[in-house]
Amino acid sequence: MNGTENFSKDIVITSDSTCDLGNEILQKNQIITFPLSVILGEKTFKDGIDIQPADIFDYVAKTDNLPKTAAPSVAEYEEFFGQFVKQGKTVIHFNISSKASGSNGFANAAAKEFGGKVFVVDSLALSTGQGLLVMKACDLLREGKTAQEIYDTVLSLREKVNTSFIPDTLRYLYMGGRCSTLSYYGAKVLSIHPLISMKDGQLYPKKKYIGKMARCLKNYIEDLAEEYKNYDSVRCFITHSSADAELVAQAKELVQQYFHFDQTLETVAGSIITSHCGKNTIGVLFITK
Repeated sequence: MNGTENFSKDIVITSDSTCDLGNEILQKNQIITFPLSVILGEKTFKDGIDIQPADIFDYVAKTDNLPKTAAPSVAEYEEFFGQFVKQGKTVIHFNISSKASGSNGFANAAAKEFGGKVFVVDSLALSTGQGLLVMKACDLLREGKTAQEIYDTVLSLREKVNTSFIPDTLRYLYMGGRCSTLSYYGAKVLSIHPLISMKDGQLYPKKKYIGKMARCLKNYIEDLAEEYKNYDSVRCFITHSSADAELVAQAKELVQQYFHFDQTLETVAGSIITSHCGKNTIGVLFITK
């Protein structure tokens, strides 16, 4: 079932905005997000509310600086969770990987104030890798599972989430200190597009592709199909940071060719994720078995 029917009145699914699920998916599945902050110079914006990825690209182009990002404080999480607990609800909240942000630690500290009514999940992922766990929680909620059952199940699935992507440029990763000067300039000269994957909550370069993005994207998806022959066929996300329409269409065609998902959903990365990866980054994310 994909509608909003059959949701528990006693459990609410929430997530940091870094799940990158998009407004339509969020509304359809009654997921409530809590925005992280993006700081451009002296101005602070809320991810998904008053800033768009285009603003990130413009800021970097004009200033040659990356935006800064910030997690909500413990007090802000307490206020966020409190509004639901006061309504008699139990909260299951999802954070971006604790190794990428302090949000999980702050959320856990806030949760202690609510006597077991708030379950906090360190997704050990980001973007729709986190979003896949959020959506799985929604599936389980529709099945009538308890908050504890949902929490236990999503924790057991974290290591099975394929969170990976290939960037068009390493500029943002380089500016953010996530790749060396040698790697950055070498990639520019040789047209190298690394496969960035997530393991134990941290990003690492898994493989290098050489050539134009279209060729690298094809090799990337073929490699995913070869490596992950057993996977949860319920859904897959093709998530990108404002990538060219031709690349997105190619990714969809290749996923349909090599995989058999009930749903292949396209989402655009929000401002937090875009701040770290730059334009034209694209990934195929799903849960493995």
